[in-house]
Amino acid sequence: MRTTSNSKKTKVRQWGLFWIFLWLSLGLLGEGAHAQKQNNIAVLESLGETFATIAEDASPAVVGIKAEVQRPRRPKMEQFPFGEPFDPFGEDFFDYFFRRRQPQSWQQQNQRRQTAQGSGFIISKEGYILTNNHLVGEAEEMSVELQDGRSFTAEIVGTDPDSDVAVIQIDGENLPTLELADSDEIEVGKWVLAIGNPLGLSHTVTAGIISAKGRSGFQLATYEDFIQTDAAINFGNSGGPLIDLHGKAVGMNTAIVGPGGNIGIGFAIPANMARQISGQLIEDGEVVRGYLGVLPQDMTKQMAEAFGLDDVKGVLIPQVTEGSAADKAGLKHNDIILEVEGETVDSAAKLRNLIAGYKPGTRVDIVILRDGDRKTLTATLDKRPEPEEMVSRERDETTTRLGFSVRNLTEQLAQRYGFEGESGVIVDRVVSRSQAAQKGITPGTLIKEVNREPVEKVSEFKTAIIKALKEGQALLLVDNGQVSQYVLLEFENEND
Repeated sequence: MRTTSNSKKTKVRQWGLFWIFLWLSLGLLGEGAHAQKQNNIAVLESLGETFATIAEDASPAVVGIKAEVQRPRRPKMEQFPFGEPFDPFGEDFFDYFFRRRQPQSWQQQNQRRQTAQGSGFIISKEGYILTNNHLVGEAEEMSVELQDGRSFTAEIVGTDPDSDVAVIQIDGENLPTLELADSDEIEVGKWVLAIGNPLGLSHTVTAGIISAKGRSGFQLATYEDFIQTDAAINFGNSGGPLIDLHGKAVGMNTAIVGPGGNIGIGFAIPANMARQISGQLIEDGEVVRGYLGVLPQDMTKQMAEAFGLDDVKGVLIPQVTEGSAADKAGLKHNDIILEVEGETVDSAAKLRNLIAGYKPGTRVDIVILRDGDRKTLTATLDKRPEPEEMVSRERDETTTRLGFSVRNLTEQLAQRYGFEGESGVIVDRVVSRSQAAQKGITPGTLIKEVNREPVEKVSEFKTAIIKALKEGQALLLVDNGQVSQYVLLEFENEND
């Protein structure tokens, strides 16, 4: 009986100790969870304080810009069944980005005065302001307003439509400035702030991360190397800075995806590109770029396999301009460019940007792959021809003989013409009375194949057409928005 009693007492003590231990454990866990919650709050508060400090320090250098321009009254869009051929958004880009239309009475006159609101930021004590070309490039009058309420009349120092960078200047004292960062150092996933004047709301601050780097192919500019961010960017943020946690501008906000405003995909011109271009604009009033003289094409997995390559590296060169720097250096069609001055080249856009970053006369070492062998060639860069001359060169073998020109099928164009989910290139201009026009090709026609080979980019289309011109015919699979059909274009045979 005593043994049984002691056993019961022992069990009671054990259970008691268990419940005490459990109570203490739960208490400690509760305290631990509370402590963790407090730590999390402290981290968030610290981040918020960081954002607040950055915004406070950077905002004085961010300016609001009003640009005014006289424009001829435009015909109503109903007169263009497909919209205007060279207008990627179905209306004037100036209107599209800022949505600042004047009253209808203005539009009924031969001239209408149009005002756009955007942003910019001061980069020097001399009053130089970095902003976008599409905001101020055609402006006749500009006013700039600072956060402290001061207002100035600005003058254009220089503009560069090819990069969408512009520099304007104001004359003032004690001007705040914003430093440009090394945009090559920014990493995907890092926090950034966007400051600007969206929809005229002065000095609006939004936060997000770097979503991607090296974005191109949007046809917003000739040279594209955009930083992508999910920091909210809306109409009027154009020209404002994208700022890192050190309070420096890593980019200049330039464009958004989606006609209605922010959907979490915005683009900024990298600070390094903006620095280089603005420096030339301030010093010379214009930008002079190097020119190699090749038609670059992105290397795909299928193309690499066709060339017998194991890795998808480099940029394919299907065409070399006769007499160009590339031709003189010994580059040939079907060469694959791997490096320029020690920097890896992994896309046609990067090759164009690299070459454009050098001044004419610069000697650059180019590493190529030819028939499986690596070679190093040295090219002395030419001066990039004027856009009109570039266009005429490119159209000599395509537009002139084909009777039409094409452009990449962007999301906006797909929506406009009803080709969502489709692939191909879109016709943007047709020469009247040409063979193409006579066979029913019109602006807005989607070309899916050339000689039974799919084409998804302008570069692929041009490569296929060059081959087709030599063969004497091009069998095109086209879609006019209602039906798909084949169109056969015939040329004088130029086999060589």
